[in-house]
Amino acid sequence: MKSMKSFISIIVICLLITSCSSKPATSYTIEGSIAGLEDGAQVELIPGATHKDEKPISESVVTAGKFTFTGATEEPRLFYLHIKNSYGLIKVMVENGSIKITAKAEKRDTNGNISYTFEDLKVEGSPSNDLYLAKIAPRNMLDSLYNAYHENNKGISDAISAARMNNDKALMDSLNNTDAAKKLAADEKNFFNTVEVTMKKIVMDNKDSWWGPLLMLDVMSYFTPDQNSWYESFSQEAKDSYYGKIVKEELFPEGFVGKDVPPFALENADKSETTLAAVTQGKKYYLIDFWASWCAPCRKEIPNLKKLYKEYSSKGFEILSISIDKKEADWKKALDEEKLTWPNFLDTKGASDAFKVKTIPAMFLVDEKGKIIAEKIRGEELENKLAELFK
Repeated sequence: MKSMKSFISIIVICLLITSCSSKPATSYTIEGSIAGLEDGAQVELIPGATHKDEKPISESVVTAGKFTFTGATEEPRLFYLHIKNSYGLIKVMVENGSIKITAKAEKRDTNGNISYTFEDLKVEGSPSNDLYLAKIAPRNMLDSLYNAYHENNKGISDAISAARMNNDKALMDSLNNTDAAKKLAADEKNFFNTVEVTMKKIVMDNKDSWWGPLLMLDVMSYFTPDQNSWYESFSQEAKDSYYGKIVKEELFPEGFVGKDVPPFALENADKSETTLAAVTQGKKYYLIDFWASWCAPCRKEIPNLKKLYKEYSSKGFEILSISIDKKEADWKKALDEEKLTWPNFLDTKGASDAFKVKTIPAMFLVDEKGKIIAEKIRGEELENKLAELFK
């Protein structure tokens, strides 16, 4: 009997120890071990998927390839591990607990621009990171599709790019009428349709939790009005989450109507700088139009803008189209295709940041005093507004 009591006591003690040890962690420790990082390199821990230029919440100095971060988070969050003053990063879902990260870093120096790529990346101790990788996996398929699309159309794509670089419009027109160019256009359309369908499925498969808005922010660099319905599909829990609130703020930002145009710089196609005042001098009203080559709603609006520009430009109306394209070649290709006749600029000077642009198309109608009199205005609404102003 005494032996039995001792056995039971041991079981109870073990259960108590197990119970105590299973309490959820209230803080996190990230231990990194990345071969190839130099001693003294600074690793930054930066909040990810916010569509903002976030500052690091912590920094750690590398010693013998190792670095450490400590902190606490109320819920799993996506962070970027970034080597200071370089390009390249590691995405990791951080949650309270002990997280270990191992990888091999390869450093490249291109004309003084330092970049890192990371191989054999392994993250342990973060179940949410495992979930993230599984949920985001369909997006990785797009990389191979993109590479195949470019490889299959490399000849005609390179030829058109060369003609564009040489400003040989006759050759460009000739190339654009070939079967190869038509195949390129069809393949491009199919690829971007696949991208849209894939991205939407990733988000909608997770619409009932905070994963939905997180993934929406992660897979989309910019939003368009088409994504409003995605947000409306979210559960209330998803909308009320940290990432849900960020999505809402981007899709439905505070208005600019009645405010002065914020200061911003413009860069011409030849890299020379100009000012808003120089472009709009003598104009009664002007439309600032933020767009991108890949934005279908933006390009769908162009015929209407052409019609309105033809009707009102002689009466004091101007349009400034500012592209948020990351690649100058994509922007110039779209300009060649659309044949826009008003001033066009690539956003290299932070104009979209000045207007807090997170969704496109984004349009701001401004009067001659520099006061914003309408925003998010296009189509029939813009047509009616200009008719009223110039009557």
